[in-house]
Amino acid sequence: MPSSNPLSNLFGRSPIGPIQEHMQVACEAVRHLPAFMQAAADADWKLANELNRAVNKAEKEADKLKRSVRRHLPKSLFLPVPRSDLLALIGIQDQVANTAKDICGIVLSRDLRFPDAIFPATLEFTQTCVATVEQALNAIQELDELLEVGFSGREVKLVESMLKELHRLERQTDKQQFNLRRALYRIEDECKPVDVMFYYRTIAAIGKVADTAENVGNHLQILLAK
Repeated sequence: MPSSNPLSNLFGRSPIGPIQEHMQVACEAVRHLPAFMQAAADADWKLANELNRAVNKAEKEADKLKRSVRRHLPKSLFLPVPRSDLLALIGIQDQVANTAKDICGIVLSRDLRFPDAIFPATLEFTQTCVATVEQALNAIQELDELLEVGFSGREVKLVESMLKELHRLERQTDKQQFNLRRALYRIEDECKPVDVMFYYRTIAAIGKVADTAENVGNHLQILLAK
């Protein structure tokens, strides 16, 4: 008799599908960040709140998917990778959406607007961090193909090239973050001291998005090596 549980049916077809879907939703949360930062810079708090709600909606959906995967991922999977590694992977992915939510919370809690002198660099930094998450998603989307070939062959080389680009993007965000912090340091005296503290906190959180995307890639690299 066919299962009446749609998630069970999904796992019956592929244990990787829900993990890919989760990363897609996490990425959706992050995609709103550049527009959110621009809205905050423009003091368009109505739009900023709308985008915040979109980020929160995606984060809640990611949480829901994470819980479903943890509950329903079969304990005996005939896979070339351990079940625990797949669960760890989805835990890392979930941090992407959580951090996007945190960024919005920091900005909205103070109606925080970055100074005009550094906002273009802040927006560029945010966009590069989003691109890093997009690249991590691209690599995760190859998981089902990797499964089919038993994590070997040409597909592995394809994913490894994707991960190489992911690492390049993350290094780029590191440089952007350093330069942005230096630029902020030079204008600190022109800003409210408390605001400066929250500027640095926001910059760190945006950087964490890229760092977490790289961690997704690092964990995928570990799976490739097993």
